[in-house]
Amino acid sequence: MIKAVIFDMYETLITQYGGPVYFRAQMAADAGIDPMLFDALWIPSENDRTIGKQTLEETIEQILRQTGKYSEETFQTIISGRKAVKADCFCHLHPEIIPMLQALKEKKIKIGLISNCYSEEAVLIRESQLFSYFDQSCLSYELGMKKPDPGIFLKCMEGLGVRAGECLYIGDGGSHELEAADIMGMTALQARWYIKEVPELDIRKEKFEQLETPMAVLDKI
Repeated sequence: MIKAVIFDMYETLITQYGGPVYFRAQMAADAGIDPMLFDALWIPSENDRTIGKQTLEETIEQILRQTGKYSEETFQTIISGRKAVKADCFCHLHPEIIPMLQALKEKKIKIGLISNCYSEEAVLIRESQLFSYFDQSCLSYELGMKKPDPGIFLKCMEGLGVRAGECLYIGDGGSHELEAADIMGMTALQARWYIKEVPELDIRKEKFEQLETPMAVLDKI
């Protein structure tokens, strides 16, 4: 019997591709830094940014100073641009996301969140319209561990008061999340409603059943 549904956040409950993007290329352009050099300085910080050892602000300041491009104006342009676009993600929800979450609540199904996220994202997730639906949230930036570490899945289940066999795990499939959930004994399902709209993201994981719409989650309860 399913007692809980645990969701991924990005490209599952929200998408980064519903509006303007502000990724490495855009930050590099605003900084006046060669994109390859920016990547070489940004990418190695990803793990520390994901597990709470480094903030967006610290990373950007470090990159700007290392490249001789630091100014308060440039720093603020990048920080504000990044945060604005991340906030905008919550303005482009699939129309079935809120009804699906409400239906789970009405069915007395517990709702969990496990998200690999950075400092700027953790704040926005907590401030978002979605956050009140979660009975347990596990944000990598706050916990110091990230998917596919079994510890973050165990933490979520503990908070929900459920066993793995009583859980559905719903995610787009990044960070080896579906494989990790499956190994732990959850029923893992691939969310395709966002990624099927972005060709470079639309990778079918044939081992896992795929859901084409958010409301299809309810059919698995």
